[in-house]
Amino acid sequence: MRILFPAAPGYGLLLPVIPLAWAARAAGHEVLLATTAYVTKAAAESGLPTVDVFPARDVGADLLLGSKGQAPTDEEAGAGLPPGYWELAGAMRPFDLFTLAMTEGTIEAGRSFGADLVVYPSDHAAGMLAAAALGVPALEVGNRVSWSMRDEDVTASGAQNHRTGVIPQDSPLIAGLRKRLGIEDREPDLVARIDPRAPSLGGLSADAPDRDGGAPWWPMRYIPYNGGALVPDWALRRPERPRVCLTLGTVIPLMSDGSKLRTLMQALGELDAEVVLADHSTDISALGTLPDNVRLPGYLPLSAFLGTCSLIVHHGGSGTTAAALHYGVPQLILPEGADNPLVAQRVIDCEAGLSLPFADIELNRVRQLVRRLLDEPSFTDAARAIGAEMETQPSPASVIDRLMRQLALR
Repeated sequence: MRILFPAAPGYGLLLPVIPLAWAARAAGHEVLLATTAYVTKAAAESGLPTVDVFPARDVGADLLLGSKGQAPTDEEAGAGLPPGYWELAGAMRPFDLFTLAMTEGTIEAGRSFGADLVVYPSDHAAGMLAAAALGVPALEVGNRVSWSMRDEDVTASGAQNHRTGVIPQDSPLIAGLRKRLGIEDREPDLVARIDPRAPSLGGLSADAPDRDGGAPWWPMRYIPYNGGALVPDWALRRPERPRVCLTLGTVIPLMSDGSKLRTLMQALGELDAEVVLADHSTDISALGTLPDNVRLPGYLPLSAFLGTCSLIVHHGGSGTTAAALHYGVPQLILPEGADNPLVAQRVIDCEAGLSLPFADIELNRVRQLVRRLLDEPSFTDAARAIGAEMETQPSPASVIDRLMRQLALR
């Protein structure tokens, strides 16, 4: 079977899909990742065939222009891009922009590839529209630990939920694309929908029917994937003193002045601990003199060393949060935008960590929270309990097997 895996251009949006694509490839199926912009490199480095469905522009770079008020108008930029492209970039509406830019290229890639099946994330409307246009069976996959399309507060919204990226089916953008593609009345032929969350995070303890009597929901174990790297020896060993991972993801370092990171480094530098700064985006020289207990490995996948950590301090990215839960590591989450506050609330509710809004980062407060997380064993116990819960969920390989059995029954 030839399976198309479309995904939006963000590490946290693409990488959670990779283990499922691996599982399909290992089962003997042909797979193709369909994405764009800077994540095409990460996709190709996963060892899977990848196609850039919108090579005309780097949508990530254009959104960064929009955040700085530097995006041109459509009139200033001239022809060559879909109408409304620069308006969406300037308004910082990433999921609308991804949908506008990527839908037709994804459909074209699927047709050229001869896709028999489309596996698309819940937040990627371009994948949903491609599945409908191609007229082949589809599997919808959740890729977040903070929310799912099973949640009524996501699906009931009458306008785009900017925390989740879900675009309403009746939005002018979706309606316009459907009309242009000639698929006004066509929906994806869904075999099933995947909720990868552990039950403690709102996921499934058993199969549950769709609220509208549609495709069934299946659980699936979240497998962390952050890319590959040559792993240093120290990363394989748990140190004698606590190891603390610090990361602010890939977006915040590009959009902040580094002052919050300096505060975090100062607070963690006072600990009798080893601090690993997982950051390859920040100009480290701009941070001044770093504490002696800080390691600077550059790019190193969290999965390479997170299992040896006693704590992770991070921005609230869904993939980062899920990886920490997978390894049973307590978390201090510093949420700012998107669904990061939802992620933080999930972790607080299951007592596996604490949270402090990014804007409220202050030396004494960070010290206090970090000390609690390291000194009070209840946080580690709760994190490990969720990690153990995740281990009991069906693997991506078993989901692919189940999908093939279900397709054979059609």
